[in-house]
Amino acid sequence: MASVERRKDGRPGYVCRWRDEAGQQRKKSFARKADADRYRAEVEHKLNTGQYIDPKAGKVTLREYAEAWRAAAVHRENTASRTKSQLHCHVYPRLGDRPMAAVRNSELQAFVTSLDLAPSSVRPVWATLRAIFRAAVRDRAIGHDPCIGVKLPELPLAEVVPLLLDQVDALAGAVPSRYRALIAADAGSGLRQGEIFGLEVPGIDFLRREITVSQQVQPTAGGGVKVCPPKNRHSHRTVPVGQVVVDELAAHLAEFPVREVEVLDVTGKRPVRRKARLVFTDGAGQPLLRSAFNADVWNPARKAAGVPAAGMHDLRHTYASLLIRAGLGPKIVAKLLGHKDASMTLRVYAHLWPDDDDRSRQAIDDAFRRDVPRSRPAKEA
Repeated sequence: MASVERRKDGRPGYVCRWRDEAGQQRKKSFARKADADRYRAEVEHKLNTGQYIDPKAGKVTLREYAEAWRAAAVHRENTASRTKSQLHCHVYPRLGDRPMAAVRNSELQAFVTSLDLAPSSVRPVWATLRAIFRAAVRDRAIGHDPCIGVKLPELPLAEVVPLLLDQVDALAGAVPSRYRALIAADAGSGLRQGEIFGLEVPGIDFLRREITVSQQVQPTAGGGVKVCPPKNRHSHRTVPVGQVVVDELAAHLAEFPVREVEVLDVTGKRPVRRKARLVFTDGAGQPLLRSAFNADVWNPARKAAGVPAAGMHDLRHTYASLLIRAGLGPKIVAKLLGHKDASMTLRVYAHLWPDDDDRSRQAIDDAFRRDVPRSRPAKEA
């Protein structure tokens, strides 16, 4: 409980004393007893309802709070590294020494506006900063979220343009022979780069023509890779693939027999060292490193194939476009791509689905082009 009493140092005024949730004694001075009584009632109410905010908590700097938040966050290694870079390169130089409670909405708006980054790159930096302030509100380190209402730069209206099959063939012909099946399999299954790099022989069902996605490989800080779960729980999936993909994989395994390689596997409850039978490896039989593959294999191939702006992720876009062209709906496309739901799929690929005008024309064409005898109405007598 809080209490109010006269100051004991001989000066006029009153002191409100209370103990916070940690049992620490706090106090605040007032010139009038009415103000002290009002504050006492507010403190007691907030303590009783769990809304109490320690005035000293908001004095912690953004850097101090963010570092504690980052250390406690459940991030994968890549996410942790990216978050650290965002904070140290962009946030701390501008806002790191500001007390959390003192950061104003206008400061955050000015911060976002002044970032010398593309609009698509501003968003992940902002998402990290917003997550920190939301955590501070939940921790009751600050009383409100200053991120509310901050406007981000508009994203350019850039629609995904899938690679054509001729371009995929050109890429497959431009890479070394041990990676040709990788290009074909990726365009024919839509796997993410880490998923195709982490594909093991048991993940391929040649009879049912299916690929089971249950893991991926990600780079480690030491320069190697580790086998870890897919991007999220929705990414665990079984992807049906065509006979062309199955034949490519079978021919690849016949030409480049699998050699077991030791990997760190963190897909279970505890990390373990085990022998992996990866379908695609480098010339030394080691797991593929994303950075090395992109620099030494993909980039030269895309230039040779005449698609200099393409990334390996564009093979995934090609796969999605083929499903859409075949008439599959957003829900099944989302499932095969490992998206959380169809809304995400539509945000990326909505422009590839035929619109109502296209469907209207097709409906009329289908109706009038049917080779079916038509009966004429009987003449009136």
